[in-house]
Amino acid sequence: MGVLLILSSLIPAVLSYLVFATWLPSDRERYRDYQAAEPCPAHATAQAARGCLSTWHFTVVTTVDKSGKPSTYEATLKGADSWRGVVRFGNPGPLLERLKPGDRVTATVWHRDIVVLSKDGVRQNSSEAPRDELQMNAAVGMLAALVAVEAFVFGSVRLVRPRDYEPFTWNPYGAQLLIISAVACFGVGLPAVWIGIPWWTVPLLVLCAAGLLHHRLRRRAAGGA
Repeated sequence: MGVLLILSSLIPAVLSYLVFATWLPSDRERYRDYQAAEPCPAHATAQAARGCLSTWHFTVVTTVDKSGKPSTYEATLKGADSWRGVVRFGNPGPLLERLKPGDRVTATVWHRDIVVLSKDGVRQNSSEAPRDELQMNAAVGMLAALVAVEAFVFGSVRLVRPRDYEPFTWNPYGAQLLIISAVACFGVGLPAVWIGIPWWTVPLLVLCAAGLLHHRLRRRAAGGA
């Protein structure tokens, strides 16, 4: 069982590595490129236009403004050259809820994706628009790291003390630690997105929160013993 736990810890460990080594830097670089992008020059080639912001005009065919679970917010557009496509949004406002079939809209395109839709000065980012929400990426990576540490420690204790590994068992200690880790990560990650604090502070805050809760849990377990 100890060896199995140690081996299973490699899965979240690899996930955490991928988050901090690949996913986080990639999203950060994409967001920076988008922020630095400028309007495309006239007569730009298709290849050159990928990295700049091009403007297109479309007609609204239909819209979907459906809240609930699952929610759907999208607009179907058509162009003069028979192009037809769907633009998805994260929420209905401020533009989607106002659109009606037949409306003419202006689309901002970046890397062949419609990132902004506008009409009469009202703009709304699409779901394809890069966002500065790296805090949640960091929270996911931190949660994976904490799960990996928990599995590794529990497995190591079972190998070192095969007959005396209490309280390092799933019920109740392991389950409670997992819940604490998840609450600590997303309890810090979500507010961090709303407040806009730097992404790199999230792992530090999560570690502090998880450490304090873990210490309190161990004291409670020791007192119960």
